[in-house]
Amino acid sequence: MSTSPFLTPGHSRNRRALAARRRRRRRLTAFAIVVLAAAAVLVSEMGLANSSGERGRTARHAAVIKRSTHLASATPAGARSPSGLPLAKPALALAGISKPSQQDPVQVTFKHPPRAGLLFNLTTGQVLWQRNAFVRMPIASLTKMMTALLVVQAAPPNARVLITRQAVNMPGSKVGVLPLGRHVPLESLLYGLLLPSGNDAAVALAQHVAGSVKEFVKRMNQAAAELGLGCTRFSSPSGYYNADNYSCAADLAVLAHLDMAEPRIAKVVGTYQAILPFPIKGGKLYLYNNNPLLIYKYPGVTGMKTGQTEAAGRCVVATAERHGVRLGAIVLDSEDPGTQDRQLLDLGFERVYHQPIVPEQPFPPGA
Repeated sequence: MSTSPFLTPGHSRNRRALAARRRRRRRLTAFAIVVLAAAAVLVSEMGLANSSGERGRTARHAAVIKRSTHLASATPAGARSPSGLPLAKPALALAGISKPSQQDPVQVTFKHPPRAGLLFNLTTGQVLWQRNAFVRMPIASLTKMMTALLVVQAAPPNARVLITRQAVNMPGSKVGVLPLGRHVPLESLLYGLLLPSGNDAAVALAQHVAGSVKEFVKRMNQAAAELGLGCTRFSSPSGYYNADNYSCAADLAVLAHLDMAEPRIAKVVGTYQAILPFPIKGGKLYLYNNNPLLIYKYPGVTGMKTGQTEAAGRCVVATAERHGVRLGAIVLDSEDPGTQDRQLLDLGFERVYHQPIVPEQPFPPGA
């Protein structure tokens, strides 16, 4: 091996070692550059994929919102009720229910508006005013509108209903004098269900029609799906318990239309005071309607149902007829449900159907 004349053998070895180290550093540097470049490409691709994924998720989310909005105004094929059953078309088409509320024929500003509500033509389904019509809410004893519908469709007025301990022990609003172990007239219990809103009557009637409360609730939810009530789910025949028991103003309008088409129900809900035969001391049952429009004699009132729990607030479904025009007014979770229903009905009759103003006595505050 030759050597340079300017280097000693030791210096030559050191230079060669230094050159070898430099070559190794250059190879490592080149390898690192390749690795970094590959990583940069990978990160860039991942960023693009994430961006695309975010756009995809955003698009899907928008589609879900769009579908939800559509479900609020129509019943697409394959839709299901809140209880998971196939949902039919609504039994009453509510015309104008999906348009902005600013376009409603009736415009009104309440000092303390209800959480939700609807004013509609009970015959045609034409919507005259709406507020949060598809918002699902607890409905308290408005539940009994479905209970009454199933009862009159399943049992004759002269049927005899056994009063069980479960019925007698129901809390909340009650008929209160149901004789344990006795059979009582079904129609008297129907009045007890709808006038004082008896939870005890609701249980007794449910057991009579379906054999048990649980089975009756199944029938309630089946009927809700068959009637196209897309907001509605029931968990009891009384509405005393709020868990999993809810509806919306739009569904309650359909239910009011169906109830008032049943002569037995229409007769009951249009009654302020009832004195009925009953197997108790004195032989008579005295019942009074708690509908404020009946109590304060609203002109043309025909019904229909009140409800109140802490979760649901105060709720009233009111119906009235003047000169052949039948209207329904619904307010849910209201501080003045009777007064607000009265105002809505007045506006409908006078501004939409151009009927003359009818003199009426004022409602007390909070009615």
